[in-house]
Amino acid sequence: MTWILLATAGQLINAVVAILDKYIVSDDKVLPKPFVYAFYTCLLTGTWVLIYFLGFIPGLAKLGMPSLSNVQVPSIQVVAMSFLAAYTFFIALVSLYDSLRRTDASTAMPIIGSISALSSFGLSYLFLDVVLHDNFIVGVVLLSVGTLLVAQTLPKADVFLQVIHSGLFFALHYITMKGLFLETSFDDGFFWSRIGFVLFTLSLLLVPAYFNKIKNQTKETSRKAGELVLINKVLAGIAAFMLLKATDLGDVSVVQALGGLQYVFILFITLTLAQWLPPAAADRDMRPQVFFRRLLYIVIILTGYIVLFT
Repeated sequence: MTWILLATAGQLINAVVAILDKYIVSDDKVLPKPFVYAFYTCLLTGTWVLIYFLGFIPGLAKLGMPSLSNVQVPSIQVVAMSFLAAYTFFIALVSLYDSLRRTDASTAMPIIGSISALSSFGLSYLFLDVVLHDNFIVGVVLLSVGTLLVAQTLPKADVFLQVIHSGLFFALHYITMKGLFLETSFDDGFFWSRIGFVLFTLSLLLVPAYFNKIKNQTKETSRKAGELVLINKVLAGIAAFMLLKATDLGDVSVVQALGGLQYVFILFITLTLAQWLPPAAADRDMRPQVFFRRLLYIVIILTGYIVLFT
């Protein structure tokens, strides 16, 4: 069950990333264009291929650090799945960032997480022939339902469609990555998927409309904002690596369902640090009835988490 603990740590980091994402896409002085933010997110995600050079440091390879010695010439299936992973991730991010700009993170993220978890459950059964044990099924359902309830209210219809769209494409992304690991190995699949991210992202610059949008927005972004984005994406890269490693070692639908813990962490961080967080980054609805409802949903999520270990 080490992979469950690895996914838990990844979701803790993702909670910090989500709070920073909300601030970045909500403040027009930082980086208001979701498309441009998704572009740089994917590009920086691809640069995590550099982690393979750490494998040359004695001792790190034994700790599970990817090694270039395990990378092979890709087959057409690996190439196709690598580009599909990049495409689905980019599309999911565009919808995610646009929905975060238009509604609270505590509303959008739980719905995206639950849709992603339930979709991963169905898609893994359909495409990967995965059959979960009874306790895993109960755990996934409890985590998904608890995550969905955290949202409290549904967003407006147009935003709701965006979060559904984002959740489905995140599920497709992680199912594709799991299939890629099954097709080859974690080290090989992770390497070529990162190459796919870089090539797919740079290919967007070949479209004049996209190129001008990215160019103009980049000029308007301050150096301080750029540094914030870079720090946030480094954290996101660490979390993504941990979640993908957990996906390789365990079940993709369970890893996605553990996304419910992210919202437990988000609520805890915003509750304890609200006075120090920028207004755009924190949900400041501290009414007693809201607090106790969320506490109940957190109990459901944690119950589902405990069930995974029984």
